[in-house]
Amino acid sequence: MDNHLQAKLGAAFDRNFREHGEIGASVSIWQHGTPLLELHGGLADKKTAAPWTAATLIPIYSATKCASAAALLLALHRSGLTADLQAGELWPRFPAPQLTIAQILSHQAGLAALSRQANIFDLDDCIDAIEHTAPAWQPPDHGYHPHTFGPILDALMRNLTGSRIGPWWEEHIRRPLGLDLYIGLPESEHHRVGTLYPGKAAGLDLDTPFYRQYLTGGTPIYRAFHSITGIDSVRAMNTPAAWASASPASGGIATANGLARFYQILLGHAPPHLFPPSVLHELATIRTQGNDRTLLTPTAYSCGAMLDPADPATGLPLRRLFGGTGFGHAGAGGSHAFALPASGLSFAYTMNQMELSVLPAHKTTALLDALLENI
Repeated sequence: MDNHLQAKLGAAFDRNFREHGEIGASVSIWQHGTPLLELHGGLADKKTAAPWTAATLIPIYSATKCASAAALLLALHRSGLTADLQAGELWPRFPAPQLTIAQILSHQAGLAALSRQANIFDLDDCIDAIEHTAPAWQPPDHGYHPHTFGPILDALMRNLTGSRIGPWWEEHIRRPLGLDLYIGLPESEHHRVGTLYPGKAAGLDLDTPFYRQYLTGGTPIYRAFHSITGIDSVRAMNTPAAWASASPASGGIATANGLARFYQILLGHAPPHLFPPSVLHELATIRTQGNDRTLLTPTAYSCGAMLDPADPATGLPLRRLFGGTGFGHAGAGGSHAFALPASGLSFAYTMNQMELSVLPAHKTTALLDALLENI
């Protein structure tokens, strides 16, 4: 990485602390198997004044989803199957058994909101609620599944392998790779976890179609974010129970370096070469895009990853949260990671001062702007 790009990213990182309330954060950028830039600073915990270091772990919310999907795709590959397998072949009581795994992973199942609440710590309860929910839409419509994505993937993985996503990830991916990216954190690593701090609504425009529904009980969007209970607050996420929950939707705990290195391994630039090219293809290839029935904004999804949607009129990216041509996943509050296959680059940002925004907000986009304007 040239000195100009380092200076631009470093300035944006420092400005987030000075001007935008950053408390503790890390940025990690890799290219072609080599770390290019590692930034970290601030506090992991305000009360104890513990410093945020490169080894600080933090909950990454939905930035977990791409890793969870990669695990399921790898398990399918090892079983001689593909993401075009119909869900009913693994889960006969799934409410839309004709849908493919690819359609489920790309948020086309219509099961973002359940017919009743279920607890994240009880997979069988979640499965029962899913099985008794009629899909709200059919492909090719899509809508983000913020929380139900987790138990759906867990059930599919358990039916395929006998194991849930978290234990399978630990045995077959995290431990062999030595990744600081956990889906189910062991007690031995609890001392490394920083404290999350909730975002503030000041300055946030709540008078938008999304927030009007999100803040109104009983609406489809409200239910999409509240159907699954158990770790549905920042306070709850700051507990060992949440860290151990291994939710494939939002239970990941990581360092920025662990996230960025994971994407390098997906790209095939960092040994060992665990993922076959088919897994990278499924994660990097758009399966559906257009207006999102949950987020009420254009989105694009592959088999488990977010991508930048294209303007139907011009074909150009409507935003560059994933570099325009990359894939990855955002997490609530600001955690963010993606890969750019064409350039072999991966980026990850983790932090503990959350922002209130449905997609990455100012602190994240300031870093992305500094990166993308200079590569």
